[in-house]
Amino acid sequence: MGAPVLHATLLLLSAFLALTQTKNQSFAGSHSRQYLVTATTSRPGLRDPHVFIVGYVDHMPFMRFDSDGVAQRIQARGPWVKQMGPEYLEMERKNAERYSHRARENLRFAIQVYNQSDKGHHRHAFDGQHYISLNSDLTTWSVADSTAQITKRRWEADGVAEAFSHFLKVSCVEWLQKHLETGKETLQRSDPPKTHVTHHPRPEGDATLRCWALDFYPADITLTWQEEEEEEELTQDMELVETRPAGDGTFQKWASVVVPSGEEQKYTCHVYHEGLPEPLTLRWKPATWPVVGITVGVVLLGFVTIGALIAIVTMRKKRADPVDPVDLMDPV
Repeated sequence: MGAPVLHATLLLLSAFLALTQTKNQSFAGSHSRQYLVTATTSRPGLRDPHVFIVGYVDHMPFMRFDSDGVAQRIQARGPWVKQMGPEYLEMERKNAERYSHRARENLRFAIQVYNQSDKGHHRHAFDGQHYISLNSDLTTWSVADSTAQITKRRWEADGVAEAFSHFLKVSCVEWLQKHLETGKETLQRSDPPKTHVTHHPRPEGDATLRCWALDFYPADITLTWQEEEEEEELTQDMELVETRPAGDGTFQKWASVVVPSGEEQKYTCHVYHEGLPEPLTLRWKPATWPVVGITVGVVLLGFVTIGALIAIVTMRKKRADPVDPVDLMDPV
């Protein structure tokens, strides 16, 4: 049996997020620039953990860095990034190298304080569990346990919070605005969602109605269900998935409710998105066969059947009639 994989997501670095509200109409609304840094180790004796970094602007990836890649290059992911010039990509590369160095240090420290080894004799998952994070005041830390207190004391002594505070308040916001200006055709567009409602019968006798929103941008969207003659939304009875990327620069989402069979038309789905001129209201539409289409089909089938019967009768009659030899002779 192989050694179990030790995987740690460094939550501090994953919190590199800058938000900006701007009065500039070209940047209307809330925008974000975020870096997700993941450090992992899974092979016994591995000297340097693997570090993978992805940068996002408004949920759109604009760069990636892989410590196992050739020469540890920065890869531009957004179509607008190359327009920002080679100097910008070089700056991102240097920042990624610094993030990688700190990520490796933090992962090694976590392995030590949690009494783990790279041989995997005791497995402990760090990702998904809060360890340490910078508070909204950008000066103090929140920690999960006594072990994280050790990291907190080290970072307080090193002035880490002050460095992060300057990054989040100044440089990250400045570069976020440059991204929004350079990539405005991509980042500031509004693609309205394509919507529909599907019907799924359940063994219990009732049915699930699922409201779909597809191919929309930006990612912010609201889906709600409401019962007829009820003012309140069905928030408690509704299943709602997180907005997810579709892989083509757009997003998708759905929300569902379980309703009594035969009462589906009493329920409406409401969709709110900035790409829509007004909110949408949808109902499930049962599949129906058009009456005209059915009538035409029956008439055509009748003609085909009658024609086939006439052909069969004619063929049988010809076979029954005797052939006159004179008819086979050439005229003189």
